[in-house]
Amino acid sequence: MKTHLISRTHGFTLMEMMLVLFIIALILGGGVYLMKNVGQDAEVSKAKADTTSWETNLIRYKTRNLFVPTQQQGLEALVTQPNSDPKPKIWVQLSKPEALTDPWGHKYQYRNPGKHNPSSYDVFSLGPDGNEGTPDDIGNW
Repeated sequence: MKTHLISRTHGFTLMEMMLVLFIIALILGGGVYLMKNVGQDAEVSKAKADTTSWETNLIRYKTRNLFVPTQQQGLEALVTQPNSDPKPKIWVQLSKPEALTDPWGHKYQYRNPGKHNPSSYDVFSLGPDGNEGTPDDIGNW
């Protein structure tokens, strides 16, 4: 006598699958929400680091030439040799052209004499909004 066993496979119901998908979506949504400012924080950190790097390169420039670039020469004097007076006696490229732009695509600003540092210079980024004098400016003050 042959007996036929009917095997019954157990699967997931539609409700169980929807519940699992909902939990996955909830976890992903929470992760995205928590990570939303990470990119902006990284850009601010980069602008602060770049400002410090500009200061270091300006000190190196001054060490070689006994003066820093004029307002007119700007930070470009660290990238390409200035043609206007005072011309540096010992010039070397201290930065690359792409370093002149901050993380938001604006040029780094240089003011000599400085508004915030009247006895020296200001080096700063206009920040995400691209406007000077707003709380998001990042500078050496």
